[in-house]
Amino acid sequence: MITLHEVSKTYRLGKGSVVNAVCNVSLEVPRGEFLVITGRSGSGKTTLLNLAAGLTQPTQGQVLLGGAEIWRLADREQSALRNRTIGFVFQFPSLMPSLTALENVRLPATFEASGRGNGSAARAAELLELVGLPEKAGSYPRQLSAGQQQRVVVARSLINRPELLLADEPTSDLDEKTEIEIMSLFRDIHLTMGVTIVMVTHTSQLICYGTRAIEMAAGTIRT
Repeated sequence: MITLHEVSKTYRLGKGSVVNAVCNVSLEVPRGEFLVITGRSGSGKTTLLNLAAGLTQPTQGQVLLGGAEIWRLADREQSALRNRTIGFVFQFPSLMPSLTALENVRLPATFEASGRGNGSAARAAELLELVGLPEKAGSYPRQLSAGQQQRVVVARSLINRPELLLADEPTSDLDEKTEIEIMSLFRDIHLTMGVTIVMVTHTSQLICYGTRAIEMAAGTIRT
C-alpha cells in the first residue's frame, strides 16, 4: 500500500540552520495492516506520515502509494490519487463550523469528479450511524463534544471509500474514556472494512489496537 525508500526530509530555517526531520527511512506498509507509529514530540513521526500521504515532498528518496510514485505525478494527478485512495483524520477535528455534521461528512465527495465516493445524504447518514451519531446529522460542530466531533471526522474520512486511513494523533485532545471509544472505532473499521490504517501517536498504550508498531526517534525508525 505504501512504500518509502530511503526517504529524508530536511528543513532549512535560515542562517545555515538545518533540521533533519526524517533521515533515510525505508518502510513498507502492506495492504490490510494497522500500523501504529510512536515517538516523542519532534521525533519525526508526523513528518513521516505527511511524506507517506504525499502532503510533504521528500528532500530525497521515493514515496510510492499503491505502486504509483507520488512525486512523478502532476499536481492534479496527485490530488486525485489522495482523494480517491486516502482518508485523513488529523489531531484536531477541523470541521467546517458553518456546515452540519451530515454536510461535513459529505464534503470530500464534492471533489471526487468520478462520483466513486457516492456523496449522497444517504451515504453520509450511513457513516454517521456507523460512528454512533445518527441523531446528530443536523447538528453543527459547536453543538458537539470533542469526541463527537472526532467521530464526525472519522465518518468524513470514509466518504470516498478509501483504501488507506491516515491518522495523526487522533485522540490527543480526548479524555481516556473517549480515547478508548475512538480507538475501538478505528479497530472496528480496520476489521470490518479491511481499510489499511497508519496512525501516529505519542501514547504507547495505544499500540495494542494495531497489528504492528514502530517507534521513531531523531528522524529515524528505532530498531
